[in-house]
Amino acid sequence: MMSNSSEKPRNALYEERVSQARVVRKIVFFSVIGLFVIGIIFSISAYFYVKNTLGPVDVDNPEEVEVTIPIGSTANHIGTILEDEGLVRNGTMFRYYVRYKNESGFQAGDYALSTSMTMDEIIQELKEGKVLQEPELVFTVPEGRWLEDIAGIIATETDHSEEEVMDMLTNEEYIESLIDQYSMLTDDILDNDIRYALEGYLFPARYDFMEEQPSIETIVEAMLNGTQAVLNEFTSEIDESEYTIHELLTLASIIEREAQKTEDRYLISGVLYNRLERGMRLQVDPTVSYAIGEHRYMTTYADTEVDSPYNTYRYAGIPIGPIASPGKDSIKAALQPEATDALYFYARYNGEVIYNETYEEHNRTHQEYRNEWVEAQSQEVEDD
Repeated sequence: MMSNSSEKPRNALYEERVSQARVVRKIVFFSVIGLFVIGIIFSISAYFYVKNTLGPVDVDNPEEVEVTIPIGSTANHIGTILEDEGLVRNGTMFRYYVRYKNESGFQAGDYALSTSMTMDEIIQELKEGKVLQEPELVFTVPEGRWLEDIAGIIATETDHSEEEVMDMLTNEEYIESLIDQYSMLTDDILDNDIRYALEGYLFPARYDFMEEQPSIETIVEAMLNGTQAVLNEFTSEIDESEYTIHELLTLASIIEREAQKTEDRYLISGVLYNRLERGMRLQVDPTVSYAIGEHRYMTTYADTEVDSPYNTYRYAGIPIGPIASPGKDSIKAALQPEATDALYFYARYNGEVIYNETYEEHNRTHQEYRNEWVEAQSQEVEDD
């Protein structure tokens, strides 16, 4: 009798646990179903939200709107302008969409855009540059130019004298005000040993101005906007880099002066990174030319002895600052070096770059092709 009575509580306890388990399973099942349904609803809602955001603002009653896209405008700035003018529903979405599609090359100017246009159509219009008004002033700054050369180009194309341009580019008060405006500009550029604070920061590109005689400040800031816009495209790479923006632009300027072909930019970058990681001096000739202050075909032993923080034959590490204005490809290469075992490279006069892993190989290459530069220099002297 005692045995039977003890079994009943055990059976009741077992059945209670089984019942609880069933309840738990039902709760889990319906929770999963609920989350799945919520996920579907969220996905469908997100899809229609994105579709609606990318679509026209008003198809039924389209309105033509005139907008001005300033020179050097970033995707974020353009998105804000379009949203303020009622041409897109969300300027932030415009910026993310442009980045997602890897769009670039937007043209400055005055546009007539319609509220019936999709975001893709607006992007295409801004890329094609079908502006209402033709620019009054157009000039191009090639890649790899020194700040002094850029000042000369501006002076040639405008009524501003080269002295006036250089005075503005070296004005301490103006430079400090620019640091407050641009995130890429830091106190690094104020180092007393730097020749020109804005060297390397003036973006090489074609510039279209709607006014015949823009101020020097307008021109300078358009060029700074260009560099800032490119750097903004590589925010994640910059954040992950062990180097500062100033150092990366310095590397990019060296790459720009050394390479003629796109593929060489990434390999040269790889060599520079290899040398930096091993504590080797970079020993690149364009830094010597900049240290001396003269464009030279060849670098002599005496040149490499010049005492300058720009001279990478004398001082290890990245130079104190950029030595020219790098283009987008060179900036990208400085951020994305190609893996290579090479520690040396030699740029021939014809543009070919030869890579070597040992100094012995590099020296043989140097001896084999050095005469090309000697002949080119001799020809230049004769032509003068």
